[in-house]
Amino acid sequence: MVSALKAKRQTTNVPVSEPASLQPRAVLLFDIDGVIRDVSGSYRRAIAETVHHFGGWRPEPRQIDALKAEGQWNNDWQASLELLRRGGLQPLPAMAALVEVFSQLYFGGDPDADASGWRGFIRSEPLLVEHGFFEALTQAGIAWGFVSGAEPPSCRYVLQQRLGLVDPPLIAMGEAAEKPDPSGFLRLGLTLASTPEGGLLPLAYLGDTVADVHTVVAARRQRPDLQLLSLAVAPPHLHPAEQASARENYEQGLRSAGADRILPSTASLEPGQLLNWLQAAPLSAPSPLAI
Repeated sequence: MVSALKAKRQTTNVPVSEPASLQPRAVLLFDIDGVIRDVSGSYRRAIAETVHHFGGWRPEPRQIDALKAEGQWNNDWQASLELLRRGGLQPLPAMAALVEVFSQLYFGGDPDADASGWRGFIRSEPLLVEHGFFEALTQAGIAWGFVSGAEPPSCRYVLQQRLGLVDPPLIAMGEAAEKPDPSGFLRLGLTLASTPEGGLLPLAYLGDTVADVHTVVAARRQRPDLQLLSLAVAPPHLHPAEQASARENYEQGLRSAGADRILPSTASLEPGQLLNWLQAAPLSAPSPLAI
């Protein structure tokens, strides 16, 4: 869907050609929310507060998790509207009105203006990785990029301003069909995975929702010639010890959806480990395993 927040610039950046000695050996694409940053106090809070604004009640985190586990509510605006519908609100608000409320909560300012003027929930997002994480991937010969359903200004803010990544390869909201449609994943993945000799490198995707896993499953159906790997991680709000049971159930949902590997955290991923997994990945879907 095209962002109602007027994403004016194409954010998909194609890297320049590297010398042969620096050509990558594999490609890893990331979702952003719940993988690169903790959005439990921002995007997920904006869902709850948007529902409260229109419906007078706040969904609990487990209710949002259950909705996300269905695999078709990757868009948080649509998720907010669906929670209102299931809560019995009639009539439902117009999407434009809902987006306006959601945007004010999340950004707290004009999304297309300078981020220094934002005062919303976006300013309280803990990072889940550091800049050096991506340096280590590059040094190991792993090209990387991002395929996210978040608004382009939000993606640029976390990747460029907070993590200090220079022109990261990115497909964001409005630049491809929404996940689990694999169009954006395959477009960016094939751009990065194509070799000068005409070959294709193994490709992995790390996400935190069933929709992310289904994206890779759908990509396998479209491109059975590719070596594809679905990596998944439970979102940060399920990591505290008191959430152990909920996390286990969530991770089982990711496995059932087709995830090949469940990670303890994004930062735990080691480049050598990923290369070994990718080299062993068959062209057809492997059996799900967890570490």
